[in-house]
Amino acid sequence: MTTSLDIEVFLKKSGWKNFDRTRIKGDASSRRYERVTSHNQNAILMITPQLESENYKIPSGKTNTRENMGYYSLARLAGNKVEAFICISKELSIRGFSAPKIFASDLSKGLLLLEDLGDNLFSKFIQGNANQEKKLYLAAIDCLAAIYRSTFSKNLTYGNSFWDLEVYDDVAMLAEVDLLLDWYAKDLGHQIDNQKKQIWHSIWKKLFINFEAVARGLGLRDFHAENIFWLNEREGTEKIGLIDFQDALFVHPSYDLVSLVEDARRDVSPEITEMLIDRFCKKSGIKNDEKFRSAYAIMGAQRNAKILGIFVRLANRDKKLQYLDYIPRVKEHLMRNLNSPCCEELKQWLEQNIPEIFYD
Repeated sequence: MTTSLDIEVFLKKSGWKNFDRTRIKGDASSRRYERVTSHNQNAILMITPQLESENYKIPSGKTNTRENMGYYSLARLAGNKVEAFICISKELSIRGFSAPKIFASDLSKGLLLLEDLGDNLFSKFIQGNANQEKKLYLAAIDCLAAIYRSTFSKNLTYGNSFWDLEVYDDVAMLAEVDLLLDWYAKDLGHQIDNQKKQIWHSIWKKLFINFEAVARGLGLRDFHAENIFWLNEREGTEKIGLIDFQDALFVHPSYDLVSLVEDARRDVSPEITEMLIDRFCKKSGIKNDEKFRSAYAIMGAQRNAKILGIFVRLANRDKKLQYLDYIPRVKEHLMRNLNSPCCEELKQWLEQNIPEIFYD
């Protein structure tokens, strides 16, 4: 376990003396963040607990190998592997995107000292500048499209650290939608037996075939208004500050688009939603046709089903009750996804087995 003394030693070795540390708001993970200030200079300290139970490398092997290594491996999540963050950050930075610069690291202690991107999170900035929403979201879309157009190697390095980018495959996507059954449905008193679960998986696998119509690109997997910063003093795609991308994988290009537009934490103005989807397709060189819209609805359903499970888990297991406040919005997003003709069979399964999901 990383101690306060470990942090003090790390910061002093990194050249920071006579500094102040201020706790700042974190995310749903076990990571902690602090702003370090010294002589009018700021940096962000990211503290990632190093747990033996999460000490693994995301495998690219067979499904049963991943099952033996637990949920994080099934869903291809980076967990406590700090090298994922620094390797991906480097790759984004050298392509001109505003990922935080890495000032110092101690991987054995889970400590990173990062560039401070400021306080202008999209959600916070738009709250005080509502007339700027369209401008900011269009800039975010341009950034996403530029990331999709960029080429990334599977094998990443940063100094002596290594990380492999994997594919967001059926195994990972099924592991995540099962969170709806394991937490949301169970919380309502529903026990989904093996036969029903097999049908559930069969429906999803048929839907996932729709993702094969276009090439995969790098998906950051948590691209939303509380994870991106508005850096107005920069130019082009550098105006979008990026964090929380350690779980990045090669995905269908709709993944981060859904994450941004169908935000669990805030409503995106309906009048700009269609504009954003259309602009993303044009900037990405993708036809905004029936195939893409079906894939978008399926990815939305997959992601929102997962989020419902995660938010109930955060409330019940981790006592983070604030996430229950977001559930009505996530359900609303899911209902729109399910109204797509391609999702009819999935909608019927949910009506039969978790009917409460359709209630207000």
